[in-house]
Amino acid sequence: MDKNSITGLLLITAILVVFWWINKPTEEEIAARKRLIDSLNRVEQLQAEQAAALSDSTEAVAVQDLEIQKSDSAIVHAAGILAPYIDGEQQFFTLENENIKVVLSNQGGRIYSVELKNYKTFDGQPLILFSGNENRYGFTFTYNTRIYNTNDLFFNVTNQQADAITFEISGPDGEKLIMNYSLSEGDYMVNHTIETRNLGNKFATPRNTLDLEWYQQMPQQEKGRQFEQQYSGIYYKFYQDEVDKISGPGDKDEDLRTPLKWVAFKDQFFSSALIAGETFSSGFIETIAPEDEDRTLLRQNKAELTIPFQFKEDKTIELQFYFGPNHFYTLKSYKNLDLHELLPLGWGIFGWINRFAVIPVFNFLEGFIGNYGIIILILTILIKLVLFPLTYKSYMSTAKMRVLKPQIDEINERIPKEKALERQQAVMNLYRKAGVNPMGGCLPMLLQMPILIAMFRFFPASIELRQESFLWASDLSTYDSIWDLPFSIPFYGNHVSLFTLLMAITNIVYTRINQDMTQSSSQMPGMKGMMYMMPIMFLFFFNSYAAGLSYYYFISTLITIGQTILIRQFVDEEAILAKLKANQKKPVKKSKFQARLEAMQKQQAQMQKGKGRGKRR
Repeated sequence: MDKNSITGLLLITAILVVFWWINKPTEEEIAARKRLIDSLNRVEQLQAEQAAALSDSTEAVAVQDLEIQKSDSAIVHAAGILAPYIDGEQQFFTLENENIKVVLSNQGGRIYSVELKNYKTFDGQPLILFSGNENRYGFTFTYNTRIYNTNDLFFNVTNQQADAITFEISGPDGEKLIMNYSLSEGDYMVNHTIETRNLGNKFATPRNTLDLEWYQQMPQQEKGRQFEQQYSGIYYKFYQDEVDKISGPGDKDEDLRTPLKWVAFKDQFFSSALIAGETFSSGFIETIAPEDEDRTLLRQNKAELTIPFQFKEDKTIELQFYFGPNHFYTLKSYKNLDLHELLPLGWGIFGWINRFAVIPVFNFLEGFIGNYGIIILILTILIKLVLFPLTYKSYMSTAKMRVLKPQIDEINERIPKEKALERQQAVMNLYRKAGVNPMGGCLPMLLQMPILIAMFRFFPASIELRQESFLWASDLSTYDSIWDLPFSIPFYGNHVSLFTLLMAITNIVYTRINQDMTQSSSQMPGMKGMMYMMPIMFLFFFNSYAAGLSYYYFISTLITIGQTILIRQFVDEEAILAKLKANQKKPVKKSKFQARLEAMQKQQAQMQKGKGRGKRR
C-alpha cells in the first residue's frame, strides 16, 4: 500500500471519529430510548397475554355450549314422548250454551275461566266465577323418574265441536293421555273425563292414586263483602252420607280421610263443584279469606283429592263440574247428588219449613207476581194468617193475667216480700182456681220461633232476591242504604239501612204495647228497660244484612201490632174477668203437674225452715 492510500484511510477514520463524537447521544437520550424499548416490550407481552386469555375463553364457551347441548339433549331424552309438550304457546277454546261460557286452555288441558251469562256482578260487570293462570286444575305423575304436572304441559287439540273438545298427549306406540270436556244445551254441568291408553310401562303415580289439585281464586261478586264472605266457603259431601262445610271468616282447612262424592267452592249465590263419577277416596281442603276489604279477592280455595288409579291399566275416570247459581230447584234437579244442600236453609225443623213451605209458596207466587217486594208482603201475610190462632191464644192468655192483676196486687200487699215463696204459692193458687196458665202466652210465641228462624235463614240464601229492587232498596239480597257515612261505627257499619231502622222502631212500639198489657207491680226492677234492648240490638245486628230480611221482619211486626189492636177491640175483658171469678168458685182438681209443683214448694219451705233453725242454734 503506498503512502497516499495510508493517508486517505487515516483521514477517513479521523472524519468518522469526529462525526461520531459530534452525534454521540446524551445520557438523557439514552434513558429515554431505554424507556421506549421497555414500554414496547410490555405492550407486546400484554397483547400476548390477552390473546392467550381470549383463546382460553373461547375454548371455555365452546365447552359450556357443549355441556348445555348435552343437558338439553338429556332432558329431551328423559322427557321422551312428553318432549313435544313441554314448551308451547297457550291457546284458548270455548264451550258455550245459553247459561254459561266455558273457556278452556291447551296448557294443562283444563278449564281456564267460567262466565255465567244470565247474571252480573253488583257493579254491572260480567259475572266470572274464576279466570286466569292463577286458577289450577290437574294432577302429577312420574315419567322416566321425573315428576310432571299436567298444568305445565301443552296438549294437542284432537277433536273440537260446538259442544265438546278433546285435549291429548300421544306417543309413537299408541300412548295417550286424554282430557275430554262436553257441555249440553241449557245445562250448568260440564262433563269431564280423563283417559289413559298404553301408558303402563312408562307412567306412574305415587301411592297408586291419581292426586287431583283444584285451586281457585274466588272474586267478590256482591256489594256487601263481609256478608258475602260469611256465606261462602267449601262444602263437601261424604259418599252416601251428609254434607258438611268449612266457612266463615279466617283461614280454615280439613283433612278428609273418608270417601267423598263432591267438593264445592261456594259463594253466597254461586258455586263451582267437582263431582266424582264414583268417589274420591280422600282429600284435603283449605280456604283462605283475605282480611283486606279493599281487595276484590273474596277467598282462595284449594282441594287436593285422590282417586284410586294405576297407569298399568287403560282407564277412564269420569268427573263433572257444576258451574251455576245456588238456586234450590236447579240444584235439586241433579238427582242423588244433594247439591241443594249448598243452600244454608237451616238444620232440622228450620230446614224443613224452608224446603216444604216457604220455598214452594215463594216460587208459586213468582209465577204470578214480578215484584219481589210484593211477593214478600204476600208471603208475610200468609204466614201471619197461619199463625193467627197462636197469636190470638197468646193474647187471650195475656188478657186473663191482666184482668187478674188487682187480685195479684192484693196478694203482694198482703204477703211481705220476705215471704217470696208463700207469695208465689198464693199467686199460683189464684191462677189454678181461675183456670189460667201463666205459660199460656209464652207457648204460642215459642211455636212461632221456628218460622222466624227459618225466614232468617231463607232470605240471605235466596238468589231470587239478588239484584231485585223495591222502593229505595236497589238489591233486596244485600243491605239498603239511605245514607253512606264518611266513617264506620263499630258493630254498625258505615251506612244507615232504612228497613232495619223501621224494623227496630216497630219492635220498640210492639214492646211498649206488650208492657202496657202485662205491666204488674211485681215486675222485676230494670226488666222494663231490658225489654227495649232487643230492638236496639236488632238495629246493630241487621244493618248489614239483606234488606229483604229486614223488610220481612218490619212487615211481620207491623201486622202483629195490627192484630193485637184488632183483637183488643173485640175482646170483652169484663166478661173474661167474670168467667175467671166463676171459675174460682168451682172446686179445683189438681193436675199431676200441679201436685208435683206444690210438693216441691213445700219441700223447699221445709228446707228453708231447717236452715233457719240451724242458724239460731
